[in-house]
Amino acid sequence: MLNIALFGPPGAGKGTQSKLLLEQYNLTYISTGDILRQEIAEGTELGLRAKSVIEKGGLASDEIIIQLIEARITKNEGTNGILFDGFPRTTAQAYILEGLLLRMDTSLTAMLSLEVPKDELVTRLLARAKDSGRADDTLDVIKYRLEEYDNKTKAVAEFYKNKGIYFPINGMGSIQDIFGQLTNTITSVLKKKWINVVLYGPPGAGKGTQAEKLAEKYNLVYISTGQMLRKEVREQTEIGKKVEHLMQKGEIVPDEIAITLIEGKIKRHPEANGFIFKGFPRTIVQAYILDGLLLKLNQRVSLTIGMQVPTLECFKRLSNRGNTEKKRPYDENVELIINRLDDFYNQSQFVAEYYRKQKNLISVDATGSEEEIFDRLCATIDDKLTNFR
Repeated sequence: MLNIALFGPPGAGKGTQSKLLLEQYNLTYISTGDILRQEIAEGTELGLRAKSVIEKGGLASDEIIIQLIEARITKNEGTNGILFDGFPRTTAQAYILEGLLLRMDTSLTAMLSLEVPKDELVTRLLARAKDSGRADDTLDVIKYRLEEYDNKTKAVAEFYKNKGIYFPINGMGSIQDIFGQLTNTITSVLKKKWINVVLYGPPGAGKGTQAEKLAEKYNLVYISTGQMLRKEVREQTEIGKKVEHLMQKGEIVPDEIAITLIEGKIKRHPEANGFIFKGFPRTIVQAYILDGLLLKLNQRVSLTIGMQVPTLECFKRLSNRGNTEKKRPYDENVELIINRLDDFYNQSQFVAEYYRKQKNLISVDATGSEEEIFDRLCATIDDKLTNFR
């Protein structure tokens, strides 16, 4: 999910930019003030609770605010993320937001702060007060509101600076210029985020060839259980001796061995921007295992690409590979090729359904030239990274 907090003092232009961001990225809009007024107007239970507090001169509690936000989010499940306008306003609310998003299995992508000089803010707010006929928005009141904002929100800015997701945006200039800065920043942030890709498809789909090229292009660590297992066999390690007979037949090795190899590869690359997995997971159990391995890094599978190739084409590719230097032991036997394809299709429906439920499975046509397939895969990943329409 693309989750943005739009930050800035009164008069910075958050409302105007929010409308543009919502349209651009198909986000759910969360403005605590708007939600509160709507709930009060509709006479809901939460609205009445908030109204009774406000009428006594108090502010709606964080408990009420978070319930309002949760209720609004659950009503908008078809969006690509959330745009928070004017929230969080305190460090306590920042921690609340962390917990809320964690429950949704997501996190805040960026805190974008519109920076505008104070004298310009005063000018804008005085003009807005005149246009709206609000006589109570005097110069003294406006200055007080801006001071309150500075005093209460400095700690919030520091909170997100420490997390590395606070981005100041020059709020001076035309609406489109400011919007351009916002979208450029979002694109830049998304490109730096971890991305973990599962390249999924039948034997002969070309996963290995494409995964290595994608790893190089997107600066990902390539993890192929088959490649690691073949290395263990060649070097006749303890693991290699255990799995050699399974590898000869193209059968699945015990999950405990795959976990050991994958964990080792991950630990050797603490600098990684993400991983691309080829040949794992092959079963629903392995899909759960991979989620567990990534969860230890506070990460998850970002995208599962299903490479679609007709069975007959896969058979031809594997048979042809059996006549080259890249052949595998199981490529030279027709019966083994057929068994491997059967095993994949028997297991694949469960793995595909697992990722389909997580809404991150995308099918890609993997027929054609190597370059054509690579271009389709890159377009799919780029779209995941930057296009939230």
